[in-house]
Parts: sequence; C-alpha cells; structure tokens
Amino acid sequence: MKNIPSIQATPSQPRKLAALKQAHQDWSSASNVITRLTQRLSTTLALEEQLGILAEELSDIVPFDTLTYRHRIARQEFVYSTGLGGQHRCEYRLNLEGDFYGTLTICRRQRFSEEELQGIETLIGAAIYSVRNACRYIAIEQAALTDSLTGIPNKRALDDNLLRASSLSDRHGQAYSLILVDLDHFKQVNDTYGHVAGDHLLRRVGECLERALRTSDSVYRFGGEEFAVLLPHTGEQDARDVAERIRRTVSEITVDAGGERITATASFGVATHLKGEQPEQWVARADEALYRAKQKGRNRTEVFAAIA
Repeated sequence: MKNIPSIQATPSQPRKLAALKQAHQDWSSASNVITRLTQRLSTTLALEEQLGILAEELSDIVPFDTLTYRHRIARQEFVYSTGLGGQHRCEYRLNLEGDFYGTLTICRRQRFSEEELQGIETLIGAAIYSVRNACRYIAIEQAALTDSLTGIPNKRALDDNLLRASSLSDRHGQAYSLILVDLDHFKQVNDTYGHVAGDHLLRRVGECLERALRTSDSVYRFGGEEFAVLLPHTGEQDARDVAERIRRTVSEITVDAGGERITATASFGVATHLKGEQPEQWVARADEALYRAKQKGRNRTEVFAAIA
C-alpha cells in the first residue's frame, strides 16, 4: 500500500481559520451599499434581474427618473429600461479588460452633481463584473441555439419557439403560421461545385430569409438545406403571400463558383397552427405541404389548408 504523507497543522492555522470565519461573518452581515450590491448581484446570472438590482440600489443613493441599458449580445439586441422622463442624462460605456459590455444611460429632470456622478461610477464599477458574467452567459446560451454555418437560430431554437407559439395561439386565439423552405436540387450543387460553394449558397439563403421578414418574424435552419420561418399574428393567406415573396427573392440569388454562377430555387410548405395542436403535428402538416410542392414540380408554395 502506498504511504500517504500526513498533513501537519501549523501553529498559525487556528488563527487563520478564525480570521477566515470572521471575514465571512463580516461580509455576510455588512450593511454598506457596495457589499450589499455585490452580494445581491452574485445570486443570479439573469442580466435583466441584475440590472433591476443595480437600479434599485442606485435609486437609494442617486435619485433618477430613467435607467436604460443597451447591448448587442451575439446577434440579438438586449434592451432594459425602467422609469420614464428626464432631460438631463449621464451615459456610460461599460468596458472591462478591453471588452465592451453595453451602454448604461441614466436620466432625470435635475442636473447631476459631480458627487452624484462619482457615486454612480462607483456602483457601476462594483457591478460590472457581474454584468460581464451575465453577458457571457447569454452569449453561451445563444451559441447553443445558433447554427454555426449560417449564424441564424437552429432547430433547437425552433423547437422552443414552436412550443411557445403553440401555447400563445391556444391561450389568446392568435394566428401563428409556419413556413418550411427546402432548396431545390441542392445535392447537385454540392456534387457539381463542391461543399464550399454549397455552404456559401446556404449562407446567402439564410441572409435572404432574414432580410425578407418583419422584425417580429423569425427564421431558423431546420437541417441540411431546409429552413423554417415562424410568423406570429399571421393567418393562412398572409403566410402564403410571405412565402411567395421569399420564393421570388431566393430565385434572384447568385453565387460565384470559380467563374460559374450558381442560382437557386426553393419549395415552400405553409401551415397555420390549429387550436390544441402539438408542435410536432404542426410541423408535420407544414412538411406535408412542402412535400406536395416538391411533387408538383418544385419552386412553388403549397398550403396545408385546415378542413372547415
């Protein structure tokens, strides 16, 4: 058996342990605003909750009318705002170790004194590490929901949003429509021009879909050469019109492949959510409509119409 050396306590160890215990007690019971702020911020990685905590602690020190935070994290715009009004403002770009973590703007009706501005900066300095961690957490979450090739949300993100859309549609009676998009003869592109050209074409299609939609709509890479578009507050006929507009736009795409121009067409299947329908049933109906579009010659839109 291998001998494990024993660990001998040093004469100063009890004092160090006692000092550590006392430091923890002092930290836990501290009543100053900086310690309280950092303690509260450490309890959550949710950026919105952290900004609410910062706004609450700040308002006790420096009264304000509006606090707004803006930051683009990965591909999404994050905005937090509390309060209303105020023509005098102070604005801070949150930078830490060379990285940017958003802009914080504070407004009120009266001018800020130099002492108040110093107080705001002190609290921001205490909060910025937690804000940094929350931003990084959001970025990691978004990366898990993003297709690495096209940069648009992936099937996992689609599954989450379909479940949410189904629930909202059932609860509020709102119309939600789903469009499945499949590039026609995409395998031939890869076989003829190579996967680099095929990947470039997929990226162009993803960009095309995003540009063709409203800000409330969302596009996903469903898998392979297939994409999905989720349209809130959109009925069957309007969804068909959107699909036709996208179809025409896709047909205008060209990609340079070693001096040759690659063009593309796509087939579209549309289905509007039915009350009580599960997401997988909804997707299956859109997929059936897409199959019909393929069977009828491709480069067309088919709608899975609800039976009256």
